[in-house]
Amino acid sequence: MVSRRTFLRANAVVLAAGGLGVSLPAQAATAATPLLPGFGRPSRLDFADVSTLHGDDQLLLTTLQGIVNRRDPRLYFNYNREGYDTAWLDSTGARVTRHDRPLDLIARYRGEARGAILHDPAVPDSVNVATTLAGLENAVAATAEQAAEHGFKVITDLRGRFDPGDVPATYRWQLDHLFPRCTKALLSGLPPTRTVKVDNVQWREVARESERIRDSSNRQVRTFDLSQELSGQDGVYLRFQDSLGDDGWGASVGSVVVKADGTTIASFTPGTDAETPYLFDGLNSALGGDSNRFADGGNYFIYRFTAPAGTRQLLVEVDLWNQFLVTATTTAPTRVEPFPYFRDYTVAMRAMVFWLPPSGATGALLDEILGKVQPTTPYAGWFSNDVAGEWGGVDRASQHAVEVVPADYYMNATVHAGVPAKVSDRVRPVPRATLRNRVYLTLTVGEGDNIQYCQRRMRQIWDDPARGRVPTNWTVSPLLADIGPALLAHYQRTATEHDLLIAGPSGAGYTYPGSWPQDALDAYTALTGRFLRRTGMNLVYAYNQRNAAGDGWVAFDERIAASYRKNTPLRGIIQSWETGDLQAAPAGLPVIGNFSPQGKAQEYRDTLVKHIEGWDGARPLFIAGAVNAWNWAPSDIAELGTLLGDPFEIVRGDTFFKLLAQSMNP
Repeated sequence: MVSRRTFLRANAVVLAAGGLGVSLPAQAATAATPLLPGFGRPSRLDFADVSTLHGDDQLLLTTLQGIVNRRDPRLYFNYNREGYDTAWLDSTGARVTRHDRPLDLIARYRGEARGAILHDPAVPDSVNVATTLAGLENAVAATAEQAAEHGFKVITDLRGRFDPGDVPATYRWQLDHLFPRCTKALLSGLPPTRTVKVDNVQWREVARESERIRDSSNRQVRTFDLSQELSGQDGVYLRFQDSLGDDGWGASVGSVVVKADGTTIASFTPGTDAETPYLFDGLNSALGGDSNRFADGGNYFIYRFTAPAGTRQLLVEVDLWNQFLVTATTTAPTRVEPFPYFRDYTVAMRAMVFWLPPSGATGALLDEILGKVQPTTPYAGWFSNDVAGEWGGVDRASQHAVEVVPADYYMNATVHAGVPAKVSDRVRPVPRATLRNRVYLTLTVGEGDNIQYCQRRMRQIWDDPARGRVPTNWTVSPLLADIGPALLAHYQRTATEHDLLIAGPSGAGYTYPGSWPQDALDAYTALTGRFLRRTGMNLVYAYNQRNAAGDGWVAFDERIAASYRKNTPLRGIIQSWETGDLQAAPAGLPVIGNFSPQGKAQEYRDTLVKHIEGWDGARPLFIAGAVNAWNWAPSDIAELGTLLGDPFEIVRGDTFFKLLAQSMNP
């Protein structure tokens, strides 16, 4: 989520260079130049719940929303059964008209679109090309059937234009033919499709690891008999999940061999071409450096195997380890649909939308695109879970002086960016504290750089009545001051004396400062300083690039710390470190590595106690503890608080860094 103080209507924004196609150097950015612009204040909204619609209909409505809201924000949708979007509706301050039949809104607003761009169901990435064209042509993205049903004139038909097996060629065409007309103020990476679960699928449990194993010590080849699933008409579906979803060490697969009546019918290693025909659903998994596929937390992946007719025995041999849950079914458990989210904003901005895994040929094209924009241009969206994944994608963006705004699930951005909420720039007073020989612990809830997290999961756990019982730091994106001011203002307004909002990685957008070009780093930290002062934050949770071995992070050096110190009001940095053994003051700026115990409160407490073994109590000890935002809530933090007695003292981050600075400079 992002908020904004300056509200530019679409017709004002598009004056520059024939639309939003102007690229402002980072040095020219001021408080009057939003990094993530809005499209005016919403005064009345037509609201509908689209959570039960097919992805094709959601795609059409969301691209229509972008066209309509570019001129004047009037459309607002709820996309999920949990009603996250509904929870923020009152904060818009607009008069709301509710519609029970969302598709009726197409006829109401059809006249504001010139027509339809037809995407090709056989080429998933054509959804992104159609979205880009929709923004450029004031059109909607639709199927041929939808265009005919709703009376849209066909402006461009993408069917048959692209080779479904050549993803780079699809986006090369878009880069060559469409990018010159697109805004250069925003790049967007969105998956073209999503996987939707089918209701009432019955799964049989095949195998489960019930112990907490995170070191691969249970790795072995296991044989699963799926003969009883041979009765299915559509093959056998084998799903791998995390048996203990609270600590991030789920099922990991190194190889698969499938035998029908003793004859091998499939054999592959994850991440290879040989895996592709059998990977039914891999969107919710990731590839590891050990040629493995894994799924942590609530994620999963599914293979589909079809045995020859008459097969009587089907065996699957899997090299498997860590906390696995393996289940099987004969019913297709998911379906693939267009991914509709955040497209209202990309359409309104006339941004180019693409989905390029950051390795191989697609990574090279991603590099080329990132190199075509000015420093501090935001890349809004996310990256695919290929072998490079998050770390590779963010690092590539950082090398091109581009910060990442995780926004792929951020909904109704064209409305939220224009809500005139009061974002406070007031810095919270630091509570009084006396430095003693204690173990000072500050707890930080992560994920705040994800503006969709701020919009969804954070609101859910923020509303936990246990919040405020224990001092807690909450990471949020300071960019909410541009693209979601009402969201940020809500958290500021409802924070207790024990809640402290701090910036998520690594300030004004997720990035690795150490990978930035030497002459561009100051542009990023200056941008960060601008947003921190607007939002009253002076602490940041930050990342840097991975080390050469790929098993840890590179510590912030004098160059990075000096840039932050010169351009921001930061009084301290918590750097992603996991082991908690980093404590330094480069350029005089206190930096401490976070410590990431696994499990819930009791295990977390036990790990902390073990961590301080050897501490003699003759001096203060400082620990920055990480809290998993997806698995913890304030009630878990409160439970941890009751478990931690002497010598631990839990303090807010500002108190923590005040005492840490005193300890470093007695």
